[in-house]
Amino acid sequence: MLKTKERRTAIRTLRGWAIAVLQEAGAIRECAYHGWMQDRADPHARNRTLEIARRDPPPGLSPEAAASAVTEVLDSIGDTCPECPPEV
Repeated sequence: MLKTKERRTAIRTLRGWAIAVLQEAGAIRECAYHGWMQDRADPHARNRTLEIARRDPPPGLSPEAAASAVTEVLDSIGDTCPECPPEV
């Protein structure tokens, strides 16, 4: 029986790679209604993300540069969806 290893999809930009790693670690989620990325504010997920980035950086990038890219993307994502009405 032929078995295939599941491959990650090809990511074309560093920001796209960082978002994929953040989603994989559970550090961000997508708004169910509008699709905006939201920071889950989970310190354990943030640490998992940095470990993944350092362990498996994209080709041509050092582990520290990969971790820095992930941190930069995470810092640019808010914890609320800008289109959802504020909860009262």
